[in-house]
Order: sequence, then C-alpha cells, then structure tokens
Amino acid sequence: MIDDDVAVQRVLRRTLQNAGFQTAVAGDGTSAMQIFRTTVPGAVILDLRLPGKSGYDVCREIRASSRVPIVVLSAATDEFNKVLLLELGADDYVTKPFSPRELLARVRAALRRAHENSTEDEAYRFGEIEVNFRKMELLRNGLSVPFSRLEFKLLRFFLDNQDRVVSQAELLTQVWGYPERAGFMSGSVRTQILGLRKKIEKDPGNPVHFRTVHRTGYKFVP
Repeated sequence: MIDDDVAVQRVLRRTLQNAGFQTAVAGDGTSAMQIFRTTVPGAVILDLRLPGKSGYDVCREIRASSRVPIVVLSAATDEFNKVLLLELGADDYVTKPFSPRELLARVRAALRRAHENSTEDEAYRFGEIEVNFRKMELLRNGLSVPFSRLEFKLLRFFLDNQDRVVSQAELLTQVWGYPERAGFMSGSVRTQILGLRKKIEKDPGNPVHFRTVHRTGYKFVP
C-alpha cells in the first residue's frame, strides 16, 4: 500500500488484513520502491500524489521489472489520468473517496486476472512434489498421484499464496466460490486439507507444507 494519508493507510490495512492479506505500507515513492524490491508483494495499491517520487514514476518503475497487479487509488477523476495510468501498466483505477469493500473486490479481481494470465504450463516443484496445472498432473518422487480438479484448484491457490496465512472463509470464497460467511462448509475445507496432506506430505500427521495456524487458518510452506 503506497499512500501518504495516514487515515487511508489505516482503512486499507484493516480492510486487507481482515480479508487475510499481509500488508506493507509506504508513505512516499522512494521508500515504496525499497519495500517493493525486498518484499516482492502479490499486489500493489498505489496513490498518485506522493511526496518525492510520484505515483506515475512508481508505476513505471514497478512495471519495468514486474507483472504484479497494480490498483491505482487516487482523487484524480479525469479520463486523461486514468488512460495514462493504464498505458503505464496499471491494472485498475479506483477514485477517492472509495468504498473499502469495492477496493477489496478490485484487488481480488486483479489478482485473479494475473493468475489466469500467467503460464500454467510451468512445473512447480517443492519437496518430493512436481505439479503441472495445465496437464493436471501431480508426481511424487516421479510417480503419478490421483488428484481431483478441486484439489488442483486448492493447491494452486496455496502455491499462489505461499507463506501467507489464509482463513477457511477465504478458501471457501476464493476456491469453492461460496459467498462470504459460508461457515457451514468449513468441514469441507478440513476434509480437503487432510486429503492434500495424505497425498503430498511425508508424514500427514506432522505436516511440513500444509500447516494449521491455530484459530486462524492454514499456511502453505514450500
């Protein structure tokens, strides 16, 4: 999150953290680029009017080296600014004042588009596992493991969000496609996680990759 308004920072942090995202905040363009290079974020929310390095320059610099989704958040409403930002490589544009729920939806949509546009023919490897999502093939120590479509979808979500704690509610929304507060389906999440552990972990009772975070959710560690 790159914005010099402390009140906006508070709203963004609370909104994103409640949705299960980890956040890093910068109040100016120079420190933003320093944080970007060290944390490799999954998405960027960028204000245009920043002290020092402008939001336009930040957008240009990020896009020169990364395809990370960029959602611009700005008080500027004219069409010229929107077109310019999109030409510089921004993925979406939200005007201030903004609805936190709408911004969250825009961020999630940008992340989904980025995942859909990324190559799925690349083989992911971790531990004893090699997985190819385009071929829908998973190998363990070179041997094929039967995997359902839902299991592939769930594994892909974890790989895209590795080292980040995700809640059962987020999994139900992002993987199953259920609306928020579908808590009655939490048993399905536990069942699927158990299935992934049995097929992937050396010792499902002491998982290395699919870890439970007490009273919070799950975290995938490659």
